[in-house]
Amino acid sequence: MSDQNHLSAPLLSSSQRHSNGPHTILTIDPSQPSNYSNNNYNQEDWSLNLELQEENPYGFLGAHGFEVPGPTTIDPFKNNTPRIEGVYEWVKILVCLPIAVLRLVLFGLCLMVGYVTTVLALCGWEDKDNPMPKWRSRIMWVTRFCTRCILFSFGYHWIRRKGRPAPREIAPIVVSNHVSYIEPIFFFYELFPTIVASESHDSMPFVGTIIRAMQVIYVNRFSHSSRKNAVNEIKRKASSDQFPRVLLFPEGTTTNGRVIISFQLGAFIPGYPIQPVVVRYPHVHFDQSWGDMSLAKLMFRMFTQFHNFMEVEYLPVVSPVETMKENAVQFGQRTSHAIATALNVVQTSHSYGDVLLLTKASEFNQDKPSLYMVEMAWVESSFHLSTLEAVDLLDIFLSMNPDSSGHVTIHDFLRVLRLKPCALSEKIFQFVDVQRTGKITFKQFLLGSAYILKQPLFRHSCELAFVTCDVKGANYISEQELRDSLAWVMPDLDVDEIHWLFTMFDIDGDRRISKDDFTTCLRRNPLLIALFSLHLLRRDLPLAEHVMAEEMA
Repeated sequence: MSDQNHLSAPLLSSSQRHSNGPHTILTIDPSQPSNYSNNNYNQEDWSLNLELQEENPYGFLGAHGFEVPGPTTIDPFKNNTPRIEGVYEWVKILVCLPIAVLRLVLFGLCLMVGYVTTVLALCGWEDKDNPMPKWRSRIMWVTRFCTRCILFSFGYHWIRRKGRPAPREIAPIVVSNHVSYIEPIFFFYELFPTIVASESHDSMPFVGTIIRAMQVIYVNRFSHSSRKNAVNEIKRKASSDQFPRVLLFPEGTTTNGRVIISFQLGAFIPGYPIQPVVVRYPHVHFDQSWGDMSLAKLMFRMFTQFHNFMEVEYLPVVSPVETMKENAVQFGQRTSHAIATALNVVQTSHSYGDVLLLTKASEFNQDKPSLYMVEMAWVESSFHLSTLEAVDLLDIFLSMNPDSSGHVTIHDFLRVLRLKPCALSEKIFQFVDVQRTGKITFKQFLLGSAYILKQPLFRHSCELAFVTCDVKGANYISEQELRDSLAWVMPDLDVDEIHWLFTMFDIDGDRRISKDDFTTCLRRNPLLIALFSLHLLRRDLPLAEHVMAEEMA
């Protein structure tokens, strides 16, 4: 790095971060000591320094750019027959309409009988933590028979099976691919297992009561403590032969059956042998996958088919490798590979997070919601970004009015982030625009934001930026203090522009920016940390050295 570019050096270079010796936290040009020994700066000096900065506005964090994988052409959630097409299909539906009415009546009667029977089986049973008494389980056979009749009403008159369920003592855990709501109904009839389900299922009419009889293990996928408790329950129930085997759908959501998406690890952490099961729905005219189709439409299409085909194949048991220390990730990968091989499909890094992104894009009436899927499992493992954080970033991106191809221009980018067009704001956009097309995609915006957010120095940089802006030491930043702080990087801000930006940082709307407001805003919009880059280098050097040394330790 040349001498005139000394201000562009990161607070900690990559070599310094990995060294065990003494560290130089800030690189300062010794030929200009007076500039750093006091606060006698002027606008022209720092405007010049801004021009001398490198193109990367996040170099002070040690962030030197990121790569964006190309867009995937696979949509694991797309139903391949969303519309009724073809003369044959229309004629078949018209012919089956009277049959559909009878099927609907059969479905309702079976659901009602099964519900009443389940209520009787659960009546007076207080100890839900222990296995269901055998006499109650025998009553549940009536409900299990009703579920088989429900499958019949949906057109599954016969179901082809291949292989057999392994004995419970050999494989206490069963995992299956997840294509439709039909698989839980089938496994309830076939195995009567303990299932792992979302907490939201408990409030579903009829269904909630029935799955409670299966001694369901509830989990909130967004709560770490809930996931941990669910794993403990899986381990506890799998270890006892008194409980039924445990059934999980490790994909965490339904797909169209043409791929296997990333597996969640709850089934594999306990380390018990697992029997994979493969479910197929052969079809020509009607794709039975739930995917992106509404439940009402899917049920109507099932009721108006002569017959719906379903195949269930029980695969050989997969056991953890005892001769080596195999972790849950490797165990899950071997199991998912076995299922993908049996289905002859590819594996992708999509996850339930992509479903949430897809849903959010659909709510905003995007022409192609699938453009906003990013293979969330890969993003989480590479950038440690949670699904909820990704959804929040998509909310911001969609407010930038992306075009039909999912691209955003610099004008809308700056408008939403409330940045004035200037040299620094252009560099912020260029940092995200890795392909230099003048437009950015959601994946670029997401990965760029995640890359900055997860930098080791990001949190301390936010704290230091707040301290340097809080000139009066009042533990809050006034609108004038924010304006003075940003004058170094965004000169000539008018009253309306600074107020607009101030309201963005003032999260609670009390007309002052507290430390919580400040850090919350930067966590939601991590790209904005570049606004304080020069200010961090300008002041509070002893505090910076202390905090950065702590971060190194």
